[in-house]
Formats: sequence, structure tokens, C-alpha cells
Amino acid sequence: MSAHNHDSNNIQHLYEGDQSKLYSGIMSHHSDVKSPESKKQIKRIWRVFWILLVITVVEVSFGLAFSYTMSRAILNSIFLILTVVKAAWIVSVFMHLGDEKKSFMAMVLIPLTLFIWFIIAFLADGSFWLHMNNTHP
Repeated sequence: MSAHNHDSNNIQHLYEGDQSKLYSGIMSHHSDVKSPESKKQIKRIWRVFWILLVITVVEVSFGLAFSYTMSRAILNSIFLILTVVKAAWIVSVFMHLGDEKKSFMAMVLIPLTLFIWFIIAFLADGSFWLHMNNTHP
């Protein structure tokens, strides 16, 4: 590895070798918590927290209140939809997919959708195969 000039304007040296400096606060863009950028990010994180909390409380409430009175298929569908909504929020905000271009989002979401379809198709095929083997001598 060659010697580099480690001046404060050149941050390339942080990417070479030990990258712990990147995550230790040296590269923090928001050194002041009172800055407008930091306040905006903190407000966004709290908003996501409250949305996820409300969805979780709704899920738990449905599980406690309607687990014996509502059809199991409807209840499972509600849980599945709420779980997908929570996962979408988490991926959008904390994995920064919501900040990406629409073409990149499609590039990620279309294969994911196909993969989910793939799992459902194989489970259905396996269920049919199991049923077929149990009904024939």
C-alpha cells in the first residue's frame, strides 16, 4: 500500500485499510444535533417510530380481540397485510429504498415479488403432491 497525503480535505484515506473511522463519528455529517438537517432526520425517525408503533398495536389488538371471533383466513390476511406495510416502511426509510429512483425500486421489488410467488407456487405444489400421495394406495 503506498503512502498517501492524509490532509483533512482528502477523505480517500478513510476508505483504505481500517474503515472503522467511517462509522466512528469522524465522518458524521450532522455534528450538531440542533442543526436543521439533524432535526429533520430526527423528526423523520420519530414519525416512522410512531407509524410502526400504531401498526404493531393494531396487530396485537386484532390478535387479542378477534382471535376467537373472526375467521382465521381473514385474520391471517390482516396480519399479512400489516406485516408487509411495516416491512415496506422499514425498507423505505432505514434501508433508504424510498430515496432511490423508481427504476431501481422496480429492479429490487419485481424480483422480490417473483421470489414470493416462487415460494407460494412450490408450497402449493408440495401440498398437492402430499395430498396426492396420501390419497392413492
